[in-house]
Amino acid sequence: MADFTIHCRENGPFVVEPPVTVVDHLGDAFAIPSNKPKIALCRCGQSKKRPFCDGTHKQLNFLAQETAAESET
Repeated sequence: MADFTIHCRENGPFVVEPPVTVVDHLGDAFAIPSNKPKIALCRCGQSKKRPFCDGTHKQLNFLAQETAAESET
């Protein structure tokens, strides 16, 4: 399995750099253009292009500011 990183954009989508495969609940893969250097996955739940982001979060004033805090051990 290839390594990839998911970036959580502040108040925005999850951004993933291919190669990555996004599949629906039936196991079918969404088409991702080969010329896309990154894909943005909707986090606000209101995109009309779900699971991909269409920028709707900006109009909704969607807030998501999670940080990777040090784990407590």
